[in-house]
Amino acid sequence: MTCFTYGVDISKTHLDVFRLPDGVYRRFAYDKAGLKVLVHWLRSASVERIVYEPTGRYHRQFERTLSQAGLPLSKINPRQARRFAEASGRLAKTDRVDAQMLARMGQALEPSLYVPVSLELEDMRELLVARRALIKDITAAKNRAEGLLIALLRKQNTARIKQIEDQMEAIEAELRTRITASQTLKTRFDILLSIPGIGEIAAFCLLIDMPELGTLDNKQAAALMGVAPMTRESGTRAGRASIKGGRRDLRHNLYMPALVACRYNTDFKAMYQRLTAAGKPAKVAITAVMRKLTILANVLLRKNKKWIDLNA
Repeated sequence: MTCFTYGVDISKTHLDVFRLPDGVYRRFAYDKAGLKVLVHWLRSASVERIVYEPTGRYHRQFERTLSQAGLPLSKINPRQARRFAEASGRLAKTDRVDAQMLARMGQALEPSLYVPVSLELEDMRELLVARRALIKDITAAKNRAEGLLIALLRKQNTARIKQIEDQMEAIEAELRTRITASQTLKTRFDILLSIPGIGEIAAFCLLIDMPELGTLDNKQAAALMGVAPMTRESGTRAGRASIKGGRRDLRHNLYMPALVACRYNTDFKAMYQRLTAAGKPAKVAITAVMRKLTILANVLLRKNKKWIDLNA
């Protein structure tokens, strides 16, 4: 029996689907009725994988519906997909061409299957994304405040800052409520909070943005965070190793906890001082601390144990 690989290009109003190896192409409306027809059509054949790119808020309903239907999904980084298309010599970009390229990429590279998170975590992720958007809003509002000369505009800007702060507090309270309602999430959250330097916001991010923590080996955890050094060597040239990829938003949220750990945790402080004394730039030393924090969180969650200060 033939197993098919599907490429799906997701837009606001429709889904373009290309199937290999037989080259069948179809377009479906991106609404509840269209998704229902799509699932029925996909189930009529043997599906090896369905390859798609994340498209902000647009892909979520697609991902949720097909995951609940038990269909095998492979979520591809858009940059990787575009580079694959360029390497294949296909520079044109239409919905149909994109769907075809995704199918070809799935067939050629056999990317790993996406493991869907629970609906509970999906909703919490939406709250976290909204909070990040509010952070950008409040930063912009505070920057505007420095140049406002008219009293009315200053008053409105101050009110807007207060409104954003209230909205952020409401989101954080909702996240706490949802975590407390789940014994599993509460246990994992408490373990993360036990690590010196990891505050509530960082724990939210680790819990929601990296649910794989505790199931990975240490190298995988560091790579997924994006704090694993990537070697750059070619012939006799030995370039400087650097970090690349990973989950950028999550990595940014771990930066301040790493600074706190460098100051207040004996082991991390010693590690930071040792690296800087050896001539490493402060940013490199902090990245190393972020990597160690990630690995520590991964190990503690795997063992289901809170952190204990052995130097106390």
